[in-house]
Amino acid sequence: MMSVSPRTPLLAAGAATVTVVLWASAFVSIRSAGAAYSPGALALGRLLSGALVLGVFLLVRREGLPPRSAWRGIAISGVLWFGFYMVALNWGEQQVDAGTAALVVNIGPILIALLGARLLGDPLPPRLLAGMAVSFAGAVTVGLSMSGEGGSSVLGVALCLLAAMAYAGGVVAQKPALGRASVLQVTTFGCLVGAVCCLPFSWQLVTEAAGAPLSATLNMVYLGVFPTALAFTTWAYALSRTTASRMGATTYAVPALVVLMSWLALGEVPGPLTMAGGALCLAGVAVSRSRPRSAAPTSEPVSRTEREATTSA
Repeated sequence: MMSVSPRTPLLAAGAATVTVVLWASAFVSIRSAGAAYSPGALALGRLLSGALVLGVFLLVRREGLPPRSAWRGIAISGVLWFGFYMVALNWGEQQVDAGTAALVVNIGPILIALLGARLLGDPLPPRLLAGMAVSFAGAVTVGLSMSGEGGSSVLGVALCLLAAMAYAGGVVAQKPALGRASVLQVTTFGCLVGAVCCLPFSWQLVTEAAGAPLSATLNMVYLGVFPTALAFTTWAYALSRTTASRMGATTYAVPALVVLMSWLALGEVPGPLTMAGGALCLAGVAVSRSRPRSAAPTSEPVSRTEREATTSA
């Protein structure tokens, strides 16, 4: 087994931070691109852009195909997370207001923790559970403060719920694959699988791109290059070096950053309740990623898949 560098936890934390910031920025870009592109076409355009960038890096690094043992996890995460999740979320956000969408989708980290404990043997330390509870309370606060900005529908809520379930299932399926293939291989081929699943929307993408404003198309490309190609890669890097439950809890920082970015980029001034909810989200993430002062660095239980990932690091 290879020794783990002391810098690894710091690099993983940095990668998780990059992911959270870019995923938060995606909400602003989706709002712009979604005005000109339908849910399926937007997902396909985003995935094709991301797959192109990732494919170039894969060729430059000459990493080739992932081993056969990793394909099951790559395929499942590609279908659920890269494909189904993006279409369902794009569609759901057209049916419900932003607050309802944020509230429903944020059950995803809770589902990740439950599935990770059941299927991967991930530990659920008290600090993680407490942090998730605080962050979820913050997400509920943000959601309630933003509700009422648009109409809600049963279809929209159902789509956001399905998106959260697909997100959780994709993360849990991806974790074992990262112990058998490289971060770049898992991300690239997961993105390709998602793009293949979205190919039925090809004609919509072609026709809508012909009449879409340049700003909407640029936002779609941005979604593919940064929140997809880069952010999913940094996510996979961080996930390969910690548990799925802990990484899922980290994404609770996204609502707080979305509030801040909407304020700066769109001029949407958040109210006191929204700001309080965002602060709760960040506080919960800090609690979930903290360790007891008296605990040794290796005292936290490690899941089987986490040990495998460390071996291949």
